[in-house]
Amino acid sequence: MKPLRIQYFQHVPFEGLGYIEKWANKNNHQLFATKFYEDFTLPKITSFDWLIVMGGPMGVYDYEKFPWLNAEIEFIQQAIQADKTVIGICLGSQLVAAALGAKVYSNTIKEIGWFPLTKTKAGKQHRLLSELPDSFTSFHWHGDTFDLPNGSARLLHTKACSNQAFLYNDKILGLQFHFEVTPETLKEITTNCRHELIPQYYIQSEQEILTKTDFCKKSNDYLDSILTKLTLGK
Repeated sequence: MKPLRIQYFQHVPFEGLGYIEKWANKNNHQLFATKFYEDFTLPKITSFDWLIVMGGPMGVYDYEKFPWLNAEIEFIQQAIQADKTVIGICLGSQLVAAALGAKVYSNTIKEIGWFPLTKTKAGKQHRLLSELPDSFTSFHWHGDTFDLPNGSARLLHTKACSNQAFLYNDKILGLQFHFEVTPETLKEITTNCRHELIPQYYIQSEQEILTKTDFCKKSNDYLDSILTKLTLGK
């Protein structure tokens, strides 16, 4: 596997790379961060091979409070046009969807906790998910959703959210959920966002979330498979 230059965008201190950092390090990939909650300078498009856009509690439409959102979406568009591999996670998937011209908006319900995902017909047939079962459980923390970008394939869905994963042009991947979560990052996000844990059907309690960390390992394995396939192009 040829070492990659991976640029990642981080929006808040408590939503970092998680398992992605371990995967990158074990494969000798280089990691470069742009942290929008600090003073930042956007990188040159020629300085990286992959762009990974992480999550955060803000919405794509919160550009008045977070003016860098518009610049970030424009940069993602440039990366896509430059034929980079782009991966968006949670908020990142919404930003990638917006960069591809799709509408992002509040879902009818929030989905927070460990819930099962199911492959679509396209997901069952795509090589990127070939090592994943047709149904599996992973971690969610989102209240927004998006329309499927034109020309993309919908790969996964849940009962609460129909667009959980999409693939565009075989190298632009949006994941609405959190394959990358580890027991450590799980504690960070629950500590910083526990005010959202209001009892509802698709919102689990902090205790329930933190007692199901055994799901992290399998989620990380699935993500490892997907990232490796994206790297190899097969």
